[in-house]
Amino acid sequence: MIIRSGNAQVEVPAGTTVSACLKALDAFPTGTLAALKGGVVLELNDPVQADCELLPLTLAHEEGRRVYERSLRFVLLLALKHLFPYQQVRIEYSVGYGVFVRLPGRELHRQDIVKIENEMRRLIDADLPFVKKRWNRQDAIDYFTEEQQPDKVDLLERRSVSYFNMYSIDGMWEYFYGAMTVSTGYVRVFTLFELRGGFVLQLPAGADFDHAAPYVYRPKHLAVFHQSARWCDILGITNVTDVTKLIETDRLRHFIRVNEALHESALGELAKKISDRYKRIVLVAGPSSSGKTTFAHRLAIHLQVQGHPTRVLSMDDFYMDRKEIRPDYDGTVDLERPDVLDLPLMEEKINALLAGEQVQLPTFHFNTGTRSFDTPAFTLQPDEVLILEGIHALNPIISSLFPEDEIYRVFASALTVLNLDDHNRIRTTDVRLLRRVVRDHLFRGTSPEATLKMWSSVRNGEEKWIFPYQELADSMFNTALHYELPILKIYADDLLRNIPPESPEYLLARRLIKTLNYIPAPDESILSEIPPLSLLREFVGGCTLYQA
Repeated sequence: MIIRSGNAQVEVPAGTTVSACLKALDAFPTGTLAALKGGVVLELNDPVQADCELLPLTLAHEEGRRVYERSLRFVLLLALKHLFPYQQVRIEYSVGYGVFVRLPGRELHRQDIVKIENEMRRLIDADLPFVKKRWNRQDAIDYFTEEQQPDKVDLLERRSVSYFNMYSIDGMWEYFYGAMTVSTGYVRVFTLFELRGGFVLQLPAGADFDHAAPYVYRPKHLAVFHQSARWCDILGITNVTDVTKLIETDRLRHFIRVNEALHESALGELAKKISDRYKRIVLVAGPSSSGKTTFAHRLAIHLQVQGHPTRVLSMDDFYMDRKEIRPDYDGTVDLERPDVLDLPLMEEKINALLAGEQVQLPTFHFNTGTRSFDTPAFTLQPDEVLILEGIHALNPIISSLFPEDEIYRVFASALTVLNLDDHNRIRTTDVRLLRRVVRDHLFRGTSPEATLKMWSSVRNGEEKWIFPYQELADSMFNTALHYELPILKIYADDLLRNIPPESPEYLLARRLIKTLNYIPAPDESILSEIPPLSLLREFVGGCTLYQA
C-alpha cells in the first residue's frame, strides 16, 4: 500500500503501524503523539490497512493537544487511585494551559500535591503502555458500578452504541472519548499548582514541547468559574446526565426559568455597581459567540432601571473599509486585529458624545465591506450611559482613547462547568463554537463548514488580542446557560452530520457531534420557554431586543 505525508510517499505492507509508516516517510517530528488520516485520529500503534495520507500530530495541533491532555489525565487518575483509593475526582474547567482538578470532600495540602506529582512522574518514568480493548456497554457499566463511579454509569446507560474502546494501565480502566498516546512516557512535560479547592494540572504551552506553561493567576476569571459552580449547585446539576434527567422527567422548563432568573439577578447587580460608581462609558469585551451584543442591550435595560438612560454602540461599525486594510504577508485580511478599526475616528466621535456634542456615527456593512454615514445625528443626555461593545473593548489601545475616570470595563464570556462525567469536561470553546455554527447558519448565510474552517483563526486572535486583557475588567459576566446544549443540539446536530468525511472540517465536526451524542434533543416545543431577551436568543433567533 502507498502512504503519503506532504510531498513524500512510501510503499509499505498492509497492517504497518502508523508509527512505522511515519518513520518510513521521515515524517515523525519530535513530539509526535498520533496522526490524522482525513478526519480520523489514529494512534501510533494502530495498523494502516489501505492507501492514505498521514499527518503527524504534535502539541502544535489542537487535536494533538487533546491527545496529550487525555493521556496525562489518565496518569493523574491512576496516581490518585494509588494514593486515595475510591476518592471521587472532578476534572473541571480550563485554567490557562491547564485544567482545574478537585477531590470533593477532601482537603488537599501542599504535601498532598507533591505526593501526587511524584507518583505521576513515577508512572511516566516507567513508560507504561496503554492497553486498548473493545468493551461492550454492559461490561463497562458493571465495571464502573463496582468502581463506585455512578457518573459514568449514568452516562453509559444512555449511550446508544454497544461497543467502544477502553484503556487500561495497572488494572484501572478508563474511557476518554478520543485517541490516546502509546504509553505514559509520551506525556513527560507537566506540573501541578496548588489552587484554592484543588489544584491545576498544567500542560505545555503551544508548541513548546519541553516546558510546562507558567501558571498565570487570574483571580477574576476564577471567580466567574466559582460563580458558575455555585449556580450549578443551585440548579442541582453537575454532569450532562443531570440535564438529561430533567428532560426525561419533564422538568426542563422550570430549569430554564431558574437559569434565566440567575442571569437576570446578576445583570441587576452589575448595573447597580456601574451606577454606584457614576461611570458614563461601559466597555464590553469578550470572545466570539459569548453573547456580547445581547448582553450589552440587556445591561442597558438594567441601567435604565437604575435611573440611567443608556445607548449601545458596536465597535464593529468603526471597521475601516475593507479596501483600506493592509493585507498580511500571505495576502489575507485579518479582521481580528485592533488596527483594522478606525481608531482616530472612534476617539473623535465617542469623546464628542461624552462632551455633549451632536454626532453622526458610521455604520459598517459586512456584505459590502464598506461603511456609510447615513444614520441620524444624536447627542447624549447628561446622565446617559454609553455602552461600547466589541472584541477589543478592553485592549488598552482602545480604552486609552477615552477618559479613564469615565470608564467601567466588563468582560463577558461563556464559561460552563458542566461535564460529560467527573473525568471528562465539556470545553467552553466547543460550546461557543456550537453557538456560532447555529447563528452563522441561521442569520449570516455562512455554512457550518465555513464557520468551522475559520474557527482556528478566530481562536488564535482571541488568544492574542482578547484573553490577555480580561483581568483588566472591573467585572466579569458569565453568559453560559446550563440548559443551552440540548437547545443547540436541535439546530446543530444535522448541520454537523451533513459535513462529509472528505471535508477538511470533518474532524472538528465529529468532535462536536461526540459531545452532542450524550445530550438528548428535547421536544422543539421547549423553545417557547426561552425568554425573548435570553442571551441564547442571539444564536437561535427570536430575540426582541432590537424591535421597536
